[in-house]
Amino acid sequence: MNYFVELVVSGLAVGAIYGLVAMGFAVIYKATGIVNFAQGEMGMLSAYATWALATTLGTGSILTVFLAVAIGAVLGLICERLVMRPMLGEPVLSVVLVTVGLAVVLRSVVTIIWGASPHKFEVAGADDIVQMGDIGMRVSQLGVIAALLLAVAGFWFFLGHSRFGVAMRAVAADEKTARLMGVSTARVQSVAWACASGLAGLAGALFAVIYGLTPTVFALGLKAFPATVLGGFDSVLGSGVSGLIIGVFENLVGGYLSSGLKEVAGFMLILVVLMVRPFGLFGEKRIERV
Repeated sequence: MNYFVELVVSGLAVGAIYGLVAMGFAVIYKATGIVNFAQGEMGMLSAYATWALATTLGTGSILTVFLAVAIGAVLGLICERLVMRPMLGEPVLSVVLVTVGLAVVLRSVVTIIWGASPHKFEVAGADDIVQMGDIGMRVSQLGVIAALLLAVAGFWFFLGHSRFGVAMRAVAADEKTARLMGVSTARVQSVAWACASGLAGLAGALFAVIYGLTPTVFALGLKAFPATVLGGFDSVLGSGVSGLIIGVFENLVGGYLSSGLKEVAGFMLILVVLMVRPFGLFGEKRIERV
């Protein structure tokens, strides 16, 4: 029984990281209707920049978290303004291919500046163990779960109760009508990219603190993508919750079946779920009108 609990608890920690990245996927899709395939790379670049500044300035754990979010948000704004803004009005496929190219560029930037060698992202107190009965968890693992819960609560309020959140939902529902009502789609897109990249930056930094900092951090985008599909591309909160489901499921498959299957467990799960609910566990079924 202890082994099962250990798998679930550690799965929640990595699943929380997936959830943060998956929420970023959903935010951009909800606001723009495109999938940002550079989400993992944005998290990686933000993590490296956060590590460089945090080690130079000697920031504490709380300040490092805010630093990661801020760096990620700024990176998102830069990418949106320089790369994505000129693509407004272009075919969706063209925009998606631009995000693929952006991913390659960001990956190369990290390798050029910091190299491919692994680094230890040390944050004071992050490796301390907290005992919960017979199970021990690192402070960093508890921190990332708390970060996801705060992000879910924050976006629940933002999307449902803030004026700009309502505007973002209006753009997602009907962009033309939203424009007629005076909503700036360019501004909505900017905020969406800043929020998504901020979430990716936080996820990348927390992942680096727990597991180490290497250029393979970009793979978080690929690992988190099933969570967005499972939750539903139009459900930001559902994507966050689905990250936890994917993380726990992967750990259970790796622990009880095969470590080799762990890497594809998330994709196996979404194949089964999508056959029953093609719009995801939390997504809204859309009726096409002709």
